[in-house]
Amino acid sequence: MPVIKILISDPLSEEGIKILEKEKEFRVDVKQKLPPEELKKIIGEYNALIVRSETKVTADIIASADNLRIIGRAGVGLDNVDVDAASKKGIIVMNAPAGNTISTAEHTMSLILSLSRNIPQANISMREGKWDRKKFMGTELYNKVLGVIGLGRIGTEVTKRALSFKMKVLVYDPYLSEEKAKKMEVELADLQSILKQADYITVHTPLTSETKHLISEKEFKIMKKGVRIINCARGGIIDEKALLAALESGQVAGAALDVYEKEPPAADNPLVKMPNVVTTPHLGASTEEAQVAVSIDIAESIKDALLNKGIRNAVNVPSIDSDMMRNLQPYLSLAEKIGLLHTQLAEGHIHKVKVKYIGDVTEYDITPITMALVKGLLSPILQETINYMNALLIAKNRGIEVAESKTTEIMDFANAIAVTVETEKGSNLIMGSLFTKTDPRIIRINNFYVDLVPKGHMVYISNKDLPGVVGEIGTILGKNSINIAGMTFGRINPGGDAITVLNIDNAPSKDVVDKLRKARNINDVKVVEL
Repeated sequence: MPVIKILISDPLSEEGIKILEKEKEFRVDVKQKLPPEELKKIIGEYNALIVRSETKVTADIIASADNLRIIGRAGVGLDNVDVDAASKKGIIVMNAPAGNTISTAEHTMSLILSLSRNIPQANISMREGKWDRKKFMGTELYNKVLGVIGLGRIGTEVTKRALSFKMKVLVYDPYLSEEKAKKMEVELADLQSILKQADYITVHTPLTSETKHLISEKEFKIMKKGVRIINCARGGIIDEKALLAALESGQVAGAALDVYEKEPPAADNPLVKMPNVVTTPHLGASTEEAQVAVSIDIAESIKDALLNKGIRNAVNVPSIDSDMMRNLQPYLSLAEKIGLLHTQLAEGHIHKVKVKYIGDVTEYDITPITMALVKGLLSPILQETINYMNALLIAKNRGIEVAESKTTEIMDFANAIAVTVETEKGSNLIMGSLFTKTDPRIIRINNFYVDLVPKGHMVYISNKDLPGVVGEIGTILGKNSINIAGMTFGRINPGGDAITVLNIDNAPSKDVVDKLRKARNINDVKVVEL
């Protein structure tokens, strides 16, 4: 058996390295702090690459990785890995989503307590020889309302700890069912309710186009006066300029930040110098236990994958053999796109997902396709923590029922996947098919038949089927230098309700979306990213 070569380009704990070195088939090279050009020169020799956050695995480097089978990230975030480029080259990308869960949850609680009792400020005062007991009067967590935005692994662990302090916990998470919330002894709420009621607000979502500046000037104005804000998730979820203004006005009593829009933050960043702000330099995962855990997790995952013992924590492929993968890949892509589209169009908490496979696709094992669908459905909120292997389990744990059915009846298309998502606000149907057996298309949204390429920046518009609507849409986009790459329409009766879906070359700003919403005979506008 030829030697399998593994390159470790960032610091990894000895425990992880030893797991790999024990295998006689492996040759492990540890070469840290490689300049990009040097990494590009040598990457072609290796079958696996393990990184943390320092090494940037760009498309340029991946293009030179002719023998690379796996990229492993010892941690959760994949901002430094071009997953799309790796997928196109057939390289598996793995991460270690569970290793830093406890450390980040504990750090969040540490910041909440430090913020409540003014511990950092009191410590500095004592070191200066002062005894200002009145100045550092604090507040208790007991009976306070904690708003948790995003209930993934870390949000769940924070919730458990908050409940032990006898806090009342409100949770905003569109993927959590009422039944699951009751079992966890938390209360499901929409974002507006949390903003209005919470004494503390902590965010635990990925940074996406949907969550960027999720909390900004408008949201701070809604909040209870004297609220406290905590962010151990991603910089950019909270608008730092708006937070600074809210702190200065007294609307926000204090903030605790471990992450920043720019890292490290500029030396003159006024947030870092505010007396009512507790700051740490991205320490959420910085415990000895977490570093060992992620190193062991990624080493075990890569070892098993390289020795053909199974794939887990892969973010871009399910565990199926290569021959079957070639046949299923177009269906996997279609299913994931349907899931992504559903999430961005649906409203309310998801209770049930019904998947119906029609025609040719029923000849295959549909389980990986359903996995891809649910991964797409959950990705906008969970991002790097959701993958093909854990998607169905996470859906089950959140109280989301997934039901599959098959029919060989061909109907209007030789193959199709019809997905109905049910929430407390109703249900939505999206149907997709493959054209020429490889090109995914969305062919139906609820009662409207369409011909939609599910790709890139899109705008979904609900409108009346009346003259002038399309012209006004085009005028607004044109005046704002947004080019329309494709357009599809759906209607039931002339002059009645209709939908217009556009593929555009660049994402519209909030101002452009507002203009579209105000146009004549437009009912609603939603921006979609696929």
